[in-house]
Amino acid sequence: MKAYIFPGQGAQFVGMGLDLYEKYPLAQELFEQANDVLGFHITDVMFEGTPEDLKQTKVTQPAIFLHSVILSKVMGDDFKPDMVAGHSLGEFSALVANGTLNFKDGLELVSQRAQAMQKACELTSGTMAAVLGLEDKQVEDICDEVDGIVVPANYNCPGQLVISGELQAIEKACEVLKEAGARRAMILPVGGAFHSPLMEPAREELALAIENTTFNTPACPIYQNVTTTAVQNSDEIKKNLMSQLTAPVKWTQSMQHMMKDGGALFTEVGPGKVLQGLMRKIDRTAITAAAEISE
Repeated sequence: MKAYIFPGQGAQFVGMGLDLYEKYPLAQELFEQANDVLGFHITDVMFEGTPEDLKQTKVTQPAIFLHSVILSKVMGDDFKPDMVAGHSLGEFSALVANGTLNFKDGLELVSQRAQAMQKACELTSGTMAAVLGLEDKQVEDICDEVDGIVVPANYNCPGQLVISGELQAIEKACEVLKEAGARRAMILPVGGAFHSPLMEPAREELALAIENTTFNTPACPIYQNVTTTAVQNSDEIKKNLMSQLTAPVKWTQSMQHMMKDGGALFTEVGPGKVLQGLMRKIDRTAITAAAEISE
């Protein structure tokens, strides 16, 4: 079975999507529609902006969404997913790819998500840290022991877990994790504590937008970050998407369930190769590929 996986924040690069814009009339049409929907020329930032410009949350999230979704659309008949999943932001790309959301609604939700997250980041001093070389349970236990808000946020692959929370709590957790034998416990250059309780204001704002958006019955199941198992009921998809901002991204578990349910070829659709790398660490038998467009 063909599984398509969609990357999240961090995969962006200057020049992303320009090849699609120049080559495909459909891509050009969708990029121009995106400029209108967003109210600014995101194409200028994507194609020729500075890395600093592209790093702004309000730009990064729609940019990665656009690259992924437009790439899937120009693949035409070659794009036939049996199952999809997306890492955090990538879940929105996956939901457009499997027909749950239309292009415009998906883009508007991503834009609202980015702005809501930015506002939540400005309310409290939060951050994230990557922890390498410990079992998930060890990291979870240490998070529980540390004072303040610090929680597992991204289960990326075995031995790689990202934690999220209040700045001081994260700093303390990193000290304890290193003492416990972590190969690395490194604070990440991110704007806030994503996938933690500190994102509650953003979750409330986004939940309202999701509630007012039409979700169609998907063409194939999505393995959502929150539940990790196949979902095809649009109401359930909505509910899980509402929980996503304050809940951990259970990527390892999602990929394991896709493999168990028959996923054989995992194609990454969007910028970068991060998810292919993670997949090889999750299960060495999985076949991975980057999305390709026929000449």
